[in-house]
Amino acid sequence: MSYIFADSVPEHIRAQTQKHPCYTAGAQHARLHLPVAPQCNIQCNYCNRKFDCLNESRPGVTSEVLTPPQAKEKFSWVKEQIPQLSVVGIAGPGDALANWPHTKQTIAAIKLADPGMVFCLSTNGLLLSDYAPEIISLGLNHITVTVNTIDPGIGAQIYQFVRYRGKKYEGVEAARLLMQNQLAGIAYLAAHGVLVKVNIVMIKGINDQNIPAVVQTVKDLGAFVANIMPLIPAPGSAFAHFPQTSMKEINEMRALCQIDLPQMQHCKQCRADAVGLLHEDRAQEFRFCNRHGTEEPPATPEQKLYKIAVASKHGKLVDQHFGHAAKFLIYQGDGRKFHVSEERQVEKYCAGMEACDTEEMKRDDIINALQDCDAILTMRIGYHAKERLRKKGIYSVEYCDTVENGLRYTVSQLAAKEAVAKS
Repeated sequence: MSYIFADSVPEHIRAQTQKHPCYTAGAQHARLHLPVAPQCNIQCNYCNRKFDCLNESRPGVTSEVLTPPQAKEKFSWVKEQIPQLSVVGIAGPGDALANWPHTKQTIAAIKLADPGMVFCLSTNGLLLSDYAPEIISLGLNHITVTVNTIDPGIGAQIYQFVRYRGKKYEGVEAARLLMQNQLAGIAYLAAHGVLVKVNIVMIKGINDQNIPAVVQTVKDLGAFVANIMPLIPAPGSAFAHFPQTSMKEINEMRALCQIDLPQMQHCKQCRADAVGLLHEDRAQEFRFCNRHGTEEPPATPEQKLYKIAVASKHGKLVDQHFGHAAKFLIYQGDGRKFHVSEERQVEKYCAGMEACDTEEMKRDDIINALQDCDAILTMRIGYHAKERLRKKGIYSVEYCDTVENGLRYTVSQLAAKEAVAKS
């Protein structure tokens, strides 16, 4: 696909676009999505960010959430292994702007390390007009905004609620507020030379008839390209039982809208932790738990002792999900030598997907049973459980290797965290 750039678009942005696989079909450049934005400020009826299948590819899915320092470390790791990496994006698993401090910190750190890297972010647009000046000052030239309708009545069927400036909105009022902020933000960014891609999720019987009007509207505001995507019914979402929009229907809509605005034809609806070429997602290869961090933590004069709870079936491997563990092995040590001090039996934190939002008292009991630990070491842990532990001052680490290596890695992370806190 060839684009027609406005005369106001600088040459360096045109060159960046040629290296951006989402904007340029056939570009043999890799992208890295860094999942540093877990919070979201709207609830779409087609979205369930809690559901993650390792083989699943759709927006909002990630196998881990990273802090900005972890994101910087992952960037260096991926760049070393994939030399053709050219684009770093923030695409959730929530909304990049609802987590703006983390998003901004991540991008600034990587820009410092690699000034030539191309950056982009995806957003639902609720806070787009609020942060548009900062987006420009940060040097972001490619922004994706999901605009599913310009009709508040249709929007009320797509969005359950919107949270904006401390207030919750529902129904038509929520949809109208979201729309106003989306369109104002697009207009502002486009007027300042930012290339705006507009994503549209095509939902049969809901917004399909409104899509040509969306495309015409965003074109008039200065959008660069549109990307009409099929609804992928997500388990546990309000639209879970809706039919998936067929590619025949998508292509017919793209052909209709191509008359007004260039259409992206090669979208893969990537995960929030996507890595690699557009047609070759290597996300699971670059999970932090696959990186065998065996570096010893720095020695300290006081030789601090750490207490770490490990989710392990037999004490050999870190091989259990936090929510599935019925016991934790409690290790104590200084980072070089460890011993098992006890084994603690607990009720499973999560008894299955339907029960994950219930039994709050039982969950509190499990967290409290581990509150004397400095860290929890597991093969995998959900975001909400991780947040509960964090609020109790318990650090959580995901790792897939031997318990011995996992303990050493955990202490190295704790030591680094403590060093940052002291600085």
